[in-house]
Amino acid sequence: MLDEFKKFAMRGNVVDMAVGIVIGAAFGKIVSSFVSDVLMPPLGLALSGMDFSGLFINLGSGSFATLAAAKAAGAPTLNYGLFINTLIDFVIIAFALFMVIKAMNRLKKEEAPAKAPEVRNCPECLSEIPLAARRCKFCSASLK
Repeated sequence: MLDEFKKFAMRGNVVDMAVGIVIGAAFGKIVSSFVSDVLMPPLGLALSGMDFSGLFINLGSGSFATLAAAKAAGAPTLNYGLFINTLIDFVIIAFALFMVIKAMNRLKKEEAPAKAPEVRNCPECLSEIPLAARRCKFCSASLK
């Protein structure tokens, strides 16, 4: 069982998938940082200083000025600002993956079309013989 697992884990596809997952997780962190630290501050400034990550609807009975204060009080909140940031993260990641896959498809070699078979089986002895043969070289059966 251990040998089977080792063969499975060391196959090219599994290792490629593991590397892809690790790189994808790191890429996700980069995009999240880009959205929250680079993209959203100027966008918030352009929208009169609005900070999307602080947008929320209080579902509780109290009144809170910030999301942090509502969370500290344990109030239930609907955090639609954080959802907007996550949605922007997703759109950027999806677009980047689309561009990577599109570039990889362009670099990928086109597979050659399958060649027509050059041999056939003798109907008598089932040996492989050339298509142009008129007599089997193994059993000397007539091939027509």
